[in-house]
Amino acid sequence: MAQLLTKAVLPVLLALTAAAPVHAQIADIEPPQAPPEAPPPAEAPAAEAASAARELTKAEIAAFNKAVDGFTAGQEAQKSGDNQGAVAKYEAALPAIRTAVEADPASIDNVGFLANALYSAASAYAALGQMDKVAPLYEESLPHWRKVVEAKPEDATVRNILVGTLVQVGNGKLAVQDRGGADPYYAEALKLARKSVEEAPQDNVSRNLLLSALIGAGQTSTEEGMLEEALTMGKAMIADGTIDAANRPTVEAMVAANG
Repeated sequence: MAQLLTKAVLPVLLALTAAAPVHAQIADIEPPQAPPEAPPPAEAPAAEAASAARELTKAEIAAFNKAVDGFTAGQEAQKSGDNQGAVAKYEAALPAIRTAVEADPASIDNVGFLANALYSAASAYAALGQMDKVAPLYEESLPHWRKVVEAKPEDATVRNILVGTLVQVGNGKLAVQDRGGADPYYAEALKLARKSVEEAPQDNVSRNLLLSALIGAGQTSTEEGMLEEALTMGKAMIADGTIDAANRPTVEAMVAANG
């Protein structure tokens, strides 16, 4: 692993990466919206009916439809700055959305809806400073985001949300010195982030996500050169004004440590 950071600077870097909520890094990304209200079982497409999915009960359908409305209200509350109200709406909606996904895991719309609801709840909790609630929600969302990305490999927005969530989970583990636990998340994020930057080299969201993944992976991976790459990239992004508020303090600490 590249030894760019001194022992005195490393704790500062850990604190900065752990404190930076992922939603701050991908603020320009609009997560996928909630799917339409659940249709009655008889209206389900033939392909879904032929799968192992079970039909939702009438009560579960009603609960799901109520959850769609609740999620929408939570989004509005969050946009207005009422994160406490948003959390209440999301938490009330999540059980019914989880039930729908458990009943039909092949429904990508519902899987994406659950991933988005978990992500949004985590974002609202982070804004409230309740970080103990954030990590479990991000971790629960990961397999669902992976499933959506697998189904929609060309959707850069969803891919970038997954990247940001992976980095956030890695940051949480790195903050408690669990480098071995953090490394797989950074490695996965790095691969996806490089793909996004290759597809859109001038996209600042994708570039900042790649920078975040490099900073994290540089502290956990045995592969040489990642922190050097992060430092070079970060300095260039500071110079051209494209670095985001989450990455800037970390890169500035790296620059100060390395001259």
